[in-house]
Amino acid sequence: MGVLDAPGADVLAKIVGATPYDEPTRGGMLLMLDSLIVPLLVTTDLPPDADLDEFGRLLADTVRTLRHGEASYAGFLHGGVFWLDRPGPPAHDGGPAPSLADELRFAALIGFLSISGPRRPVKEVVADASGAITEAVAVRYGDLGSPPAVMAIRTEDVRERTPPSALLVRTADAVAELVAVTRPYM
Repeated sequence: MGVLDAPGADVLAKIVGATPYDEPTRGGMLLMLDSLIVPLLVTTDLPPDADLDEFGRLLADTVRTLRHGEASYAGFLHGGVFWLDRPGPPAHDGGPAPSLADELRFAALIGFLSISGPRRPVKEVVADASGAITEAVAVRYGDLGSPPAVMAIRTEDVRERTPPSALLVRTADAVAELVAVTRPYM
């Protein structure tokens, strides 16, 4: 059943079952935006002195508002960031210092990207997220030689492949309905 008269609703919302969460409700029922949840993997090289938590926050905040052409839509990312490699060995006394390319570290994020609005193909959402993430990483870290890889993965991969040591990140100040729809996946 659609709700067109929800206070403050700019989009068609669907009423779903009662919620134990402190989310916007109407008559005890959670108002839910049309949404899509995409399991996501992001990998990229980072400078050796990069802070992993800062990298995760950068990714999470970058997808808060995604663009496709002139249209924009809200996003929420919840996942874990981690290093995929160990730091390189220090330069030996008297030996040549490693080049920047040798010092780059390989980082990853695995999580769920939720978006609101009209249904979009997963490929389009991943491309929009990839464009935003590539730009944000380039602005923050400069030219690292190649852009981040952003791809949709299987839902099972998020749970199976995220290491226990991953730092949890999530989009701050995201649309409450997107947080609620993602909650069962967290």
